[in-house]
Amino acid sequence: MSYKKILYRLYNILFLLIFSCTPTKTSTLPAPLMKAHAHNDYRHPHPLFDALAYGYVSVEADIHHVDGKLFVAHDTEDITNERTLQALYLDPLRKIVKENRGKVYEGDISFILLIDIKSNADTTYRVLREVLKKYKDMLTYYNRGECKKGAVTIIVSGNRPSELMKNEIFRLAAYDGRPEDLESQIPNRLIPLISANWTDYFKWNGEGPIPIDEKKYLNQFVNKAHQQGRQVRFWATDVASPLQQNFWKTLLENEVDFIGTDKLKILKDFLLKNK
Repeated sequence: MSYKKILYRLYNILFLLIFSCTPTKTSTLPAPLMKAHAHNDYRHPHPLFDALAYGYVSVEADIHHVDGKLFVAHDTEDITNERTLQALYLDPLRKIVKENRGKVYEGDISFILLIDIKSNADTTYRVLREVLKKYKDMLTYYNRGECKKGAVTIIVSGNRPSELMKNEIFRLAAYDGRPEDLESQIPNRLIPLISANWTDYFKWNGEGPIPIDEKKYLNQFVNKAHQQGRQVRFWATDVASPLQQNFWKTLLENEVDFIGTDKLKILKDFLLKNK
């Protein structure tokens, strides 16, 4: 094992030890930023906590299934024993919810943990399903078509087990849809969110005003999702710095529900300025 790898693992162990001894209260968190989504949140120095410190209401974690465990990492070579889904996200969230009277943030807000499956869809989801049962007291759940909102809502993205989730009577997670799902009859209780790669549908990158035809398509896309009771998220929306503010402003003006970014503080400052 390389010297850098050893230091990286020691850092993560130290972070987890510090977290276990550090209380987190709602009163210490800023007001929630309702459109802020932390893309690849686990790559920040303090996964989950950096996003919470800025008021983010949604974070994204990539997971891999290895030998019955769920590890948080973008690629398999980045996997380390201490960076499990439970250690980085589920345990900290349960601690926060317990100490804050059943909530992450004050108000009627369910914090979103978007879990992006990188390994086999069905096998990984079956393990995830068993893990989530240990945290069901804080999670949004779906039972025979009814939804009961919890402090934390799990949405499964990436390699999604569509048939498995569609056929469940009781679920502790929702399904991250794609644009083609807007043409389906799948209820929003299963697919509450529609996500897409911006560059697959638009050429505009933030320079000048968005072209009229692309603006029209964006409006139709968002309106159709909203009419079905679904929210909208695009990824690949971090662009060159001189263009970023204009890009995000266009997403806001066209009522896109979540703005995903790796630039946590920059998006926070933008959203506070553009309330």
